Amino acid sequence: MNKTDIKKISDEVIKIQEQTIEKLKINIADDVSNVIEYLAKLDGKIIITGIGKSALVGMKVAATLNSTGSPSVFMHGSDALHGDMGIISKKDAVIFISKSGNNIETIELVKNLKKNNNIIIGLCSNKDSFLAKNSEYFIHTPIEKEACPHNLAPTTSSIIQMLVGDIIAITLMKLKNFDVNSFAKFHPSGSLGKKLTLTVDDILDNELKPMVSVNDTLKDAIDEISSKRLGATVILNQKKIVGIITDGDIRRILSKHKDPLNLKISSLENKPPMIIDHEYLASDALSLMNSKKISQLIVTKGGEYVGMVHIHQILKSGI
Repeated sequence: MNKTDIKKISDEVIKIQEQTIEKLKINIADDVSNVIEYLAKLDGKIIITGIGKSALVGMKVAATLNSTGSPSVFMHGSDALHGDMGIISKKDAVIFISKSGNNIETIELVKNLKKNNNIIIGLCSNKDSFLAKNSEYFIHTPIEKEACPHNLAPTTSSIIQMLVGDIIAITLMKLKNFDVNSFAKFHPSGSLGKKLTLTVDDILDNELKPMVSVNDTLKDAIDEISSKRLGATVILNQKKIVGIITDGDIRRILSKHKDPLNLKISSLENKPPMIIDHEYLASDALSLMNSKKISQLIVTKGGEYVGMVHIHQILKSGI
């Protein structure tokens, strides 16, 4: 098989998926609206269940619902028949994902859910299936052809199931006004969580607070930069921030003067430094550094100098 063959197969898979998505757009508008209206008023959890590949899709859908403000639990269809149905309360709704809606385990589980008076939301490719006929709410996901050349392996059907799950999750997210701050509460760890919650105050090293006075010499500044290892030092005048000296500034000064070490810092030219508050998000600080092409930012709290943050500290934090 050569590259041309691979591209041909890739294009065919994409074409099948695209055609199915277009057909989905035509068919599900009213079905999804009814489901969303019901779920938006739900007092309990959203239970997601399925068997086989549909179960794997269900895991992802449940995870997306949880992370976007709609409490959800995944319950495997087979395990449900062996005790896991105990997780469902009377206030919960069950989204049952299935391609055929007619396999033996699906039929048995649907019958038991009906006995317990649980509300079933069926998501299925077969509108004449047992699942479709026994669901209080039904979303038809028409599949004419799987991407599998034998039309057997769940491929297109899985994509469509996941897409419908995303539509439900994102619509509920917007209805509930689930904003960035809400998202941050549910994602406190990892790169995403840190971008939303980590402040420069969280990564400041209190022992590394480089500073010199306007009355100090360039040698004092070099010693301070070397000892604090942040590539710069703040210049203070009676506790007031008046400037910054960086490694780059040192190199430029050394190249201009024959005997620079004894120069008073007050005699040196200095541009106004970039200053941020300690509650500034680390991700925003990183963006600011990149846009200004600088490596350090001075951090204050209530107008008082509390430290300096270096771009390497932010990158090291995992953002």
